[in-house]
Amino acid sequence: MKLVLAVIDGLKPSMLERAIATGRAPALKAIRDRGTYVDDCSAAFPSVTPVCAATIATGRLQDGHHIPSMNWYSRAEGRYVEYGSSFSAARRFGINRQLIDTIFNMNGEHLSQDVRTVFEALDDADVRTAGTTYLMYRGRHTHEVSRDFALTRLASTLFRRSVQGPRELFYADIFASRKTGCWSQLGLPGVRDQHTGCVGSYLVEHDLFDFMLFSLPDNDTHSHKNGPHAQVASIATADRELERLMHAGGGTDAFLDAHAVIVMADHSHAPVEQTIDFVGAFEEWEVMQPSGARGEHAEIALCPAQRSAMVYALLEEGRDAALPRLVQTARAIEGVDLVMWRAGGQAWIAGERGELRFAPGGEIRDPRGGRWHVEGELDTLTARIEDGTLRCEQYPDALARVWAALDCPTSGDVLLSAAPAYEFPDWGGVAHVGGGSHGSLHRADSLGALLFCGVEPPPERARDGAWSIADVTPMAVAHFHPR
Repeated sequence: MKLVLAVIDGLKPSMLERAIATGRAPALKAIRDRGTYVDDCSAAFPSVTPVCAATIATGRLQDGHHIPSMNWYSRAEGRYVEYGSSFSAARRFGINRQLIDTIFNMNGEHLSQDVRTVFEALDDADVRTAGTTYLMYRGRHTHEVSRDFALTRLASTLFRRSVQGPRELFYADIFASRKTGCWSQLGLPGVRDQHTGCVGSYLVEHDLFDFMLFSLPDNDTHSHKNGPHAQVASIATADRELERLMHAGGGTDAFLDAHAVIVMADHSHAPVEQTIDFVGAFEEWEVMQPSGARGEHAEIALCPAQRSAMVYALLEEGRDAALPRLVQTARAIEGVDLVMWRAGGQAWIAGERGELRFAPGGEIRDPRGGRWHVEGELDTLTARIEDGTLRCEQYPDALARVWAALDCPTSGDVLLSAAPAYEFPDWGGVAHVGGGSHGSLHRADSLGALLFCGVEPPPERARDGAWSIADVTPMAVAHFHPR
């Protein structure tokens, strides 16, 4: 049976339920009614799109895939990496540099070569793979920049390089493995879902895939602007593209008889009411600027990413001495909920409710079966231990997510998670006050929706129900090659 993995960016469970209840999402209702619905699938941390997309694509958190955030500092290159926080931020870092990092380097250089993507795993098994516009597309097939449109012909003169992707790759209008007649206006928000629906229906009609990643990102843009509680309209838009896909396959019932389907969020969304003065809090430090000017004198790099942020200490010989000062400064910032760092072989989490330190390998279990050595105040995470298991409803899968973030070799030295209703403005000064955002460790923007039919869940998740977005690629691969 063929498999479609549909990622609806930022899909909030309560809004999905409302869209179904009001009749605005009949395709999603049909999938839910045939299969399994999960309303608490945990994102990676930081719960921003590049990190979560890499986790979905590889089945690994960032200690495995090495994509640490939306905006991060490359120690190897001595510069910031910016994946598109906003157009204003891209201008400060250089639009050409931002495009190259997002379109090419994220997959070709930044994503660890030590992990396989779902496309690579299935390509290796001779499964016919396909993908619409998604940040993570690395596969085994070579694709050149498309010359089908005037703008992409211009792009082909700027970006003279090929990429490795699935057998059928459609990335905005920049890569198109065949002529479909579909146009995304170079990935314009509000048009991206329609482009995916157009390409997907073409692939269904012409029997061109066994596995397809069907990306529906416009819900995220809509939620950033209008707030998470306005998602019903954008979920309905995504649902129409799923209906379009099903129509190409003979209608809802015929399509679901022939196709297994997984629909998932990469993260959720939380409302934003106030911004955090992140850069101003470190005014006593010499901060690396987006332009890189006077970079040889910089002491720290600051990397805001919506409801998360990272601080890098740049002076190698002074990093250990600087860390306590950086942590102290971060803990004093209004709107910061939790501060995280590594010291003495342990991970530390600190907030208004206390400090907690932990490391893998102890007697305390988490709901997913991990084991941890934990010391300090459990109230830091409003957590408790029941029958040897750490329960932490406000910060789901907190220990594994924080450990992976701190153990990622490209992450900052200090990580910050925003309190509810707060956001870190990006380097272009853009925030989403009055709208929605994500990135924090908190459940509000960490727990997304997952629904599937025609595919078997991993046995461990069938037992414990502790779902993570990292479970989906193993489930997809096992669909074609059962254990």
